[in-house]
Amino acid sequence: MKVYINGKLLEKNEAKISVFDHGFLYGDGVFEGIRVYNGLIFKLKEHIERLFESAHSLMLTIPLSKEKLIEATIHTLKANNLKNAYIRLCVTRGEGDLGLDPRKCKGNASIVIITDKIALYPESLYKKGMEIITVPTIRNLPEALNPQIKSMNYLNNILAKIEAINCGFDEAIMLDNLGYVAECTGDNIFIVKENHLYTPPQCMGTLRGITRDTVLEIASKNRIATHEHVLTRHELYISDECFLTGTAAEIIPVVKVDGRIIGDGKPGKITLKLTKLFKARTKTEGVKYAL
Repeated sequence: MKVYINGKLLEKNEAKISVFDHGFLYGDGVFEGIRVYNGLIFKLKEHIERLFESAHSLMLTIPLSKEKLIEATIHTLKANNLKNAYIRLCVTRGEGDLGLDPRKCKGNASIVIITDKIALYPESLYKKGMEIITVPTIRNLPEALNPQIKSMNYLNNILAKIEAINCGFDEAIMLDNLGYVAECTGDNIFIVKENHLYTPPQCMGTLRGITRDTVLEIASKNRIATHEHVLTRHELYISDECFLTGTAAEIIPVVKVDGRIIGDGKPGKITLKLTKLFKARTKTEGVKYAL
């Protein structure tokens, strides 16, 4: 495996950044996860746009243009001879000192591109559906660390993930500070009620997921009514269907929430329809490259 770091392709065991990099010391940086399907980089431009938006909010200057960053990403994929992959694109503040002051990071930001494979959940869960629980750790407040910023500081999500794992579950629902459903540790959440599709709005402590937006678009085009508004756990419990979305997860059905069976306890028909339509989209849409 070759890893891109600041304009160079390095072998995996040689791919290193300084221990004084503020991404390592403080999680001071941003990232994107991107999927590649049979030589098509799905929603690459949208991911790059969101990366630059996150960096702008952190007053972090990315030392490459969007076009050059896309070129570097494709170059890394080709170097690893990958037609199907998961891309992790990271931009850190760069090397500084042991203090918090970002002005001490006098060099350019560090850019790291890793191309590999990922399996967020076992394949069996996509067929039978997963069980999830609500955990005590709430989602970050927008006034603290806005969830719209896809930063490298993921402790909020990791703490919630630990709570789920300690209870024997693979995924956790995180609430916002008002007790409404925000999102899961790495995924957005949807429910279906009476053939209508619902998901929390992005203003309620959720990341505006690119897969989330794709599902909303697909649903709308296929005459499935969509709604973005606040959800309570009660609404999850009494829903007909539930599923999660994310770049790594894609679309995964949920059949039990906090011990309550969802619908008939099996992946629902709308979930399965959207999954089929989403997979069809990944086969035809994206930035194409040749090895």
